Amino acid sequence: MNKEELVQEIAKKAKVTQKEASEVLSVFVDVVEKAVSKGKKVTLVGFGTFESRKRAARTGRNPQTGKEIKIPAKTVPAFTAGKKFKELVNK
Repeated sequence: MNKEELVQEIAKKAKVTQKEASEVLSVFVDVVEKAVSKGKKVTLVGFGTFESRKRAARTGRNPQTGKEIKIPAKTVPAFTAGKKFKELVNK
């Protein structure tokens, strides 16, 4: 499902226009991105948690040459599915 299909489904279920559904989805994504980029967690009970995680620096290998390379430490976004969502997927 892409964004357009998601907007159509939200509009249908919430009985709003596609434009309104698109605006709400865009605001939701923006709020989550800003919160996670500031190091905050966004938890939706039953659905999951969006958060940032730190990755340590490590040594890797260039697959073409086999030469060792240094991979710097960085912070990445992460999502952990909630219990209800996991159960629904595993049915």
